[in-house]
Amino acid sequence: MVNVALTITTKEEVGVLDEITKVISAFGFNISYANLYVGIDTGVLNIELENVENLDEFIEELYKIDFVLDIEKHSTLKDIFGKRIIIIGGGAQVSKVAAGAIIEADRHNIRGEHISVDTIPLVGEDNIADAVEAISRLSRVGALVLAGSLMGGRITEAVRAVKKERDLLVISLNMPGSVTSEADLIVTDPTQAGVMAVMAIADTAVFDVARLKGNNKF
Repeated sequence: MVNVALTITTKEEVGVLDEITKVISAFGFNISYANLYVGIDTGVLNIELENVENLDEFIEELYKIDFVLDIEKHSTLKDIFGKRIIIIGGGAQVSKVAAGAIIEADRHNIRGEHISVDTIPLVGEDNIADAVEAISRLSRVGALVLAGSLMGGRITEAVRAVKKERDLLVISLNMPGSVTSEADLIVTDPTQAGVMAVMAIADTAVFDVARLKGNNKF
């Protein structure tokens, strides 16, 4: 049994998702990721399924649905992009963290790892808090780096809430504000923060944040 990703193109009609999920349920597959977007006359469903066997039979059954136009098989996003690091904060700090993360990720990816780096420069407590909260709706996120000069209030609450919902490593730059109280690791140098984020989630590294215990500020 394997994990597979399918792109299912359909006519844009009422009941599309219902009919497709009925087939998935009948085969006993688990949906691990789904994304749907709609064009003028067609819809495209990107879906990842776990523990799949008899895939050919499953695809054949999907084609029996009148509004299914095409089905393509792909590698999963985890297989392609791997673990994901999200960097949120001010533009200057974000760019330096990203530089460290990308350089370190390249070193590990050459050795067979798959780590991707996503960044968004933002200003304002509400904007940053909304972005942190949205992480709970993103797939494959292994680490969050908060790169700013001052973060607290709603941002701290958002970090606390996301950490309760999922297993997430949080690294913060050393800054004023209460957000550092929720960080697993506090790093002064932005470039080093990016490097340490990659090292912490890479299977090809031996760095373990948990072993730092109370000494989590650098």
